[in-house]
Amino acid sequence: MRIGLVLPSIPAYSETFFTNKIKGLEAHGHTVVIFVNNSKKGTFNTSKCKVAPKLSGSLFQVGSISMFKLIYSFVFHFKKSKRLYLLDRKDGLGLFQRIKNIIGNSHIITEPLDWLHFGFGTMVFNRENVAKAIGAKMAVSFRGFDIGVYPLKNPGCYLRLWDKVDKIHVISNDISALLYKHGYNGKAEIIKITPAIDTFYFNNEEHQLPSVKNSFITVARLHWKKGLEYTLEAFALLKKEGINFHYTIIGEGEEYERLKFAAYQLDLLDYVTFTGKIDHEKIKDELNNANIYIQYSIQEGFCNAVLEAQAMGKLCIVSNAEGLSENVLDNETGWVVPKCNPKALAEKIQEVLALSVEQKSSITQTAQKRVREEFNLEKQQQEFVGFYK
Repeated sequence: MRIGLVLPSIPAYSETFFTNKIKGLEAHGHTVVIFVNNSKKGTFNTSKCKVAPKLSGSLFQVGSISMFKLIYSFVFHFKKSKRLYLLDRKDGLGLFQRIKNIIGNSHIITEPLDWLHFGFGTMVFNRENVAKAIGAKMAVSFRGFDIGVYPLKNPGCYLRLWDKVDKIHVISNDISALLYKHGYNGKAEIIKITPAIDTFYFNNEEHQLPSVKNSFITVARLHWKKGLEYTLEAFALLKKEGINFHYTIIGEGEEYERLKFAAYQLDLLDYVTFTGKIDHEKIKDELNNANIYIQYSIQEGFCNAVLEAQAMGKLCIVSNAEGLSENVLDNETGWVVPKCNPKALAEKIQEVLALSVEQKSSITQTAQKRVREEFNLEKQQQEFVGFYK
């Protein structure tokens, strides 16, 4: 089969969810064509990549590119372009938007495909008819923000999609439930394929001991949905109880200044380290140097970092945001705490610190075994091969 994957940019090697999927499909004889808006950010090499026309810049530049793409589409791909135009007209789109859709999707129209798969729900807007126009089936992935947050700001944004999509991919059961909350009509098949990690790379065979007794870590983009301010408030409560600790936050983002100031206000500057963005090998070293991994998100599709921490033999405490309660099984492979409740998080941390060595070992061994068996790359590849059948 020829499978088109629509993404914001070429996936980097670290974006294992996409790179592993592509490698698996190509290993099974399928051709994967990636359609991106930006080709500069990624480093992953794939068989074929097509970049969307750049419709920004000077009026003359945009006009010239638009005219060329429109003429090219109608001259060399007349049937597909006409079909897209008529389908969009049937949906009530205005003339300008119909023309814009042909130009903006001209890099897709040229390709013969069996499937057109949008990697994120938010990439499908005004493209709901492209797959049908080129004679392909349509799939859409929902991963978290695109169905948990975006529809709150844009009610009804997916209503055109539900009648047109053939298969929907979700990464957790909670994400699936959110589809129904936002108008999903049950026509398309929903298939859950969770994230996966390289379980051979993320392991703790050396059994390195942390240098600080109570060493905590979080790997996350510095964004409001990661709940890091609540996490800092929980650690402030632990400090009041006289508990000594160090907390490392790995990642960069728009909330750095706010979180740094929060650490200052909570008198935690000597207890918290913001490392910024670091490479994967360094992240592995930092995980080795920690006792407990914290992911106290407000909204979270699933979270690969939690899988990596479990594979490394770390005790994991997470919130009950979306897929995290599937990622970590409460009291079996870690602990799940109600979100937005720093006091509950602080109490759970104290409870975990008080466990015996044997109890902690039982939890981490169960978590490692589950990650190796259920969240490995090979299993994920097979599931995506089956997805397109």
